[in-house]
Amino acid sequence: MSKLFRGVTIIWVVLRYGLDELVLSGFDHPWLRLLRRVLTLGRKLDKPRGVRLRLALEELGPIFVKFGQVLSTRSDLMPPDVAEELAKLQDRVPPFDPQIAVETIERAFRKPLDQIFVSFEREPVASASIAQVHFAVVRDRSGQDCEVAVKVLRPGMKRVIDKDVALMHMMAGWVDRLSTDGKRLKPRQVVAEFDNYLHDELDLIREASNAAQLRRNMEGLDLVLIPEVFWDFCHTDVMVMERMKGVPINQIERLREAGVDIPKLARDGVTIFFTQVFRDGFFHADMHPGNIMVSLERETFGRYISLDFGIVGTLTEFDKEYLAQNFLAFFRRDYKRVAELHIESGWVPPETRVNELEAAIRAVCEPYFDRPLAEISLGMVLMRLFQTSRRFQVEIQPQLVLLQKTLLNIEGLGRQLDPNLDLWSTAKPFLEKWMLEQMGPQRLWRELKAEAPRYAKLLPELPRLFYDYLQHRGHGDQQALRELVAEQKRTNRLLQTLVYGALGFVLGLVLVRVLLATRFIF
Repeated sequence: MSKLFRGVTIIWVVLRYGLDELVLSGFDHPWLRLLRRVLTLGRKLDKPRGVRLRLALEELGPIFVKFGQVLSTRSDLMPPDVAEELAKLQDRVPPFDPQIAVETIERAFRKPLDQIFVSFEREPVASASIAQVHFAVVRDRSGQDCEVAVKVLRPGMKRVIDKDVALMHMMAGWVDRLSTDGKRLKPRQVVAEFDNYLHDELDLIREASNAAQLRRNMEGLDLVLIPEVFWDFCHTDVMVMERMKGVPINQIERLREAGVDIPKLARDGVTIFFTQVFRDGFFHADMHPGNIMVSLERETFGRYISLDFGIVGTLTEFDKEYLAQNFLAFFRRDYKRVAELHIESGWVPPETRVNELEAAIRAVCEPYFDRPLAEISLGMVLMRLFQTSRRFQVEIQPQLVLLQKTLLNIEGLGRQLDPNLDLWSTAKPFLEKWMLEQMGPQRLWRELKAEAPRYAKLLPELPRLFYDYLQHRGHGDQQALRELVAEQKRTNRLLQTLVYGALGFVLGLVLVRVLLATRFIF
């Protein structure tokens, strides 16, 4: 009965904001087109489609708001005007009863609240659709009192999510079957990704592990602070971490009055992002101003403070190399190389013509080079490349779309701090150094060290394995033996070629470095 009532509510909101016209316009069936004309007859739908969709999602509640936020990151799927409007969606959820938060904590740890915390502030300091945050004090294993932030999951969320997502799956099935864009938009896959994303957010242990990984990665960089996780006080429904004190990064005048170097702060943000992406392949993917503060403490003055680790992105070595080469080729105006990278990645059908893809990429990128470097947006370039890629049937990987959304956030934040921020001058040395490390002797040495234990175990066993093979095959199989010996000789020749080639490559790199150093000296 509740599912039926929820379905009726959704239909009413859809009709109120004219989303039926928006949805039916994408269907190719004649009777559905006729239905659209009938339903829109006499109705005044003067607001843009993106605004109507945003207002409808806000009225349908926090789960649909989150769905809209996820869709806003899929610029490869959504029209630009709709994606831009959905990016404005914000959780507007009142806090739940503090007593419920207390009961959730006590149920998680099977203890009264006063046996868990030294003190606990019942008034929440922040509230969102999934959880809310309280300040408290805990005593650690060494007996020291520590100020902490306690994140408590909103009760009943799994039931609400399952109900709304089931309806989304049903609607996605309709769109997939009836819409001409269904194959490209992949509505079933989008809803399935959203379902996984929401259920991941319901596990606060996962978020705590993300925070711990980022904290470990950022140690020694001295640019950003990540709160420490108190694992003794963490549960799937409760997360306890170090309380961070700072000024929200969008309060620029307050930071300037405190003596913070604002242009340096902007550059540091770019450095942090590129370090997380290209060095670690593990990045904070929700870096909007609400999740970032700046420390004014003496020991950590001017450093970033990152919060909320529910959304992180990961990149493979292949992804990182693909991105770095794309960025470098873009700024060298080598559009053919950008096209070749798209095809080499396997995300473009192999029959795609390089010159056609190159022309499309040139049309996207070339207008940016008539502007000062400070006005070039790498995030916008990526977004337009994703949109252009639709006609070439490019399958954009979700991790790269998440990266593009995060890059837009970083650029927007950086230029809010410093309108003259030249993102490329900050990023280029980092990318060139990273590419040199990936192609130079350091990469070869790292891979040899990584594979050494495996080879050390395998090499002593080779004679025995060879002998066992011969015994097993018997004395009559002379042809197989000759083939095996011939294969062994070919392998030896190949190994010799590889060794000589690697030595030549290393010597060549050393020579290049010497020549570069000589050029810099003179």
